[in-house]
Amino acid sequence: MNETLLEISTDEFYMREALKLARRAMEEGEVPIGALLVCNNQMIAKAYNQTEKLTDTTAHAEIIGITSASEYLGAKFLNQCTMYVTLEPCMMCAGAIKWSRISRLVIGAMDEKEGFISKYDAVGVLHPKTLVTHGILANESAQLLREFFMSKRNGKG
Repeated sequence: MNETLLEISTDEFYMREALKLARRAMEEGEVPIGALLVCNNQMIAKAYNQTEKLTDTTAHAEIIGITSASEYLGAKFLNQCTMYVTLEPCMMCAGAIKWSRISRLVIGAMDEKEGFISKYDAVGVLHPKTLVTHGILANESAQLLREFFMSKRNGKG
């Protein structure tokens, strides 16, 4: 298997793990977004949105994941880590990704309403060395969000 195919299959594997976290968020009544941080092929932090549970507007999956990974590594910079997140981060989370110096960001679905790239065309907001890949399991990520918001509109959530 060539290196590109290996990277794609690895990205899909980790994004599936992030999707499991997003489903857990949905089960708890949270917007279904999951984030996973990987360092040296080891999952070091798993997180999902908890804004309702914690009554904290900053309790996004990415922020919780960064905090958890920093605690695990005992470091504020995560320049050896890749973050997998099921939805394109907002500007707040993009700022946190920048300041933590995450080396690679892998995004599932893009967020036309609040995503830092889609809405603000702000790729430069990240640390200059952060590589961005998007579209990994985008349909699955978007479908989960559609189901969540449809259930909210229909009064089931």
